[in-house]
Amino acid sequence: MTTTPSPVRVLIADDSPQQRAGWRMVLESQPDMTVIGEAGDGARALAIVRREPADVVLMDLHMPRVNGLAASERITRDAIVRELGAVPRIVLATALDLDDHVAEAARAGVFAVVYKDVDPESLLEIVRAAASSESGSDERRG
Repeated sequence: MTTTPSPVRVLIADDSPQQRAGWRMVLESQPDMTVIGEAGDGARALAIVRREPADVVLMDLHMPRVNGLAASERITRDAIVRELGAVPRIVLATALDLDDHVAEAARAGVFAVVYKDVDPESLLEIVRAAASSESGSDERRG
């Protein structure tokens, strides 16, 4: 008897409702992915993953209140998130200056940093790779 693997649970965090909608459309077009929620800033993203286990957080680098780097550090080190059983992998997205943030992202425990205009196929590949990753950072550029 074969079992169907659970879908990859993704949280989307971006201050732009249009960006969130676009990412949601791409992710939910896949039978092996489900979006568990959306957040407009890093503080809200942390609050959601404290309640709802996520495999991957797809998050904007530049957001109000708590930016993507600070939120990544908080999510990967948060005791409540760890108690849920698995710390989600973080994929940060930026419209600008990707190279300026790769080292900081690695220190924050981020799996990958991509440009926001990454093509859908590459985005899906990175999200799947993040979900199947066991440990450590693997900064990628998309």
